[in-house]
Amino acid sequence: MINLAKPLAFLFCSILSMSAFAADPKLNNELTSAATANTFESLQSQSDTSNTKNLGSYQNTTRQGVLLPGEKDVSTLLPVSENGLPPPFGSNIFAGGFETERLDGLNEDYLIAPGDKISIKLWGAVSISEVLTVDSQGNIFITNIGPVAVQDVKASNLNQIVTQNIRATYKDSVQIYVNLLTSTPVSVFITGNIVRPGQYAGLASDSLLYFLKRAGGIDPERGSYRDVKVLRNNKLIHKIDLYDFMVKGFLPNFNFKDRDVILVSKQRASVVVAGSVRYPFRFELMDQSAIGREVINYARPLAKVSHVGVIGDRDTGPFSRYMSFDEFENFVLSDGDKLFFNDDLRAQVIDVQVSGSYLGPSYFAVKKNTRLHDLLANIPVEENQTNFTNVYIQRKSVALKQKQMIDDSLNRLERSIFTAPASSDGEARIRAEEARMVLEFTKRARLVQPLGKVIVSDSDRVANVLLETGDVVFIPPKTDLIHIGGEVIMPQAVVFNDEANVNDYIAWAGGFSERADYEQIMIIRQNGMIEMNATANLKAGDQILVLPKVDAKIMQSVKDITQIIYQIAVAANAIN
Repeated sequence: MINLAKPLAFLFCSILSMSAFAADPKLNNELTSAATANTFESLQSQSDTSNTKNLGSYQNTTRQGVLLPGEKDVSTLLPVSENGLPPPFGSNIFAGGFETERLDGLNEDYLIAPGDKISIKLWGAVSISEVLTVDSQGNIFITNIGPVAVQDVKASNLNQIVTQNIRATYKDSVQIYVNLLTSTPVSVFITGNIVRPGQYAGLASDSLLYFLKRAGGIDPERGSYRDVKVLRNNKLIHKIDLYDFMVKGFLPNFNFKDRDVILVSKQRASVVVAGSVRYPFRFELMDQSAIGREVINYARPLAKVSHVGVIGDRDTGPFSRYMSFDEFENFVLSDGDKLFFNDDLRAQVIDVQVSGSYLGPSYFAVKKNTRLHDLLANIPVEENQTNFTNVYIQRKSVALKQKQMIDDSLNRLERSIFTAPASSDGEARIRAEEARMVLEFTKRARLVQPLGKVIVSDSDRVANVLLETGDVVFIPPKTDLIHIGGEVIMPQAVVFNDEANVNDYIAWAGGFSERADYEQIMIIRQNGMIEMNATANLKAGDQILVLPKVDAKIMQSVKDITQIIYQIAVAANAIN
């Protein structure tokens, strides 16, 4: 009987080796770099290529959140200490990419270590081409030359050191080329307040940030961004403050060695910053206390900040303080303090806009006690085109008040319709239909935004009112038209005729419609004033609005809706 165990085992191992080699892009890149590094590729023998393909490799990409069998989600292992706190300053540092390396994974400051592969090529009087491995004693053995010590030699100096040793034997007629093909991966332990402590592989020349990123980054609730240690043989060799990297771009340059330890210390005293700052984060202090100036340098308050509020605990109990920005610079902060940067000074300058018929700029920055006459005196106009005696103002505070009044009317309308009693099934159905109509109307009516008109002119006189920030001063243009709208056959604009009355203009608009109320005629003046007088003297620029007639026997909500409609029309200037 034939024993197939050994052939099958050999075939299975071969398939696994080929699959791992094909799936490792870094190894392919290293081999490609080694194959194209110089113009003397023809000197490389088939045996050297075979040696190169047997080089080891490691996975240098993150798992992108994929859990290994039996591995727990880190969110279940690292609970949040307090909800609502901002993230620590520097937490976004691990959102960047640190996995991308040069194609060969090497840099000129890399120190040669045992296990590294070095290509040696000699041609001329002697022809040698071989790939050598740095042995455990830090040497490479060159044929006919002997051992050459290369351990801890910088990659940039490797060619010079090896060439000097070869020249001691072959002085003339020999050309030499030396190239570091691959570097040996190192195994680094990462522990302390890290998201995923453990053992990670990488190149000796990889940065500290690369290894921290592979371990999931610093634990934002417990880890320190200001005290990261690198230990070698249980001795401290580097102490890194990542704030220096975030603010100044400084990061120490060094090479890792096998079994180095990265220790992330516990989070130090910290303060929470909010308000008018460019960096509203949780900042870690170097000591248990700090003065306000240190936090200012990191948080970068906006120029408008005038005061700072501090809330925290002291030995005497809960603590609260509100102080000027200058005083805060020398104020002593403690662990757990919450800071709020505030612009608490009243503006001494207000912004006012001009609209309508005028010349010059449309925006003015004036002192907060400026009155309307002071502004109008500095606005050039063309007298034959401007009706400057009918000036009015659009004010935000008035618009908000008008909006509130309209909303109150809509609320009363809804309450009246929903609380109306019904004495029979037929009346109940009528009430239900009426309620549906009212809901549709109120939903659309709440979207209206009033203009906030302030009437400041009457009888060719303009009141000298105090201006507010955000005011829009509207200077109407002169016009020869009268606008007729509402319940008329053909709403339109008609040229002003000083001998015509209201009825004449309505007749020119086709007359009253069937729903018109002959006694409810609204005259809207150009300055925003309203008169309910069908016999009023008209002026150029006036608007005539004929209201609808509502039968008192019809449901009360229709009358209420009609009133609200015209309140909205006047407030939003929707009848032009």
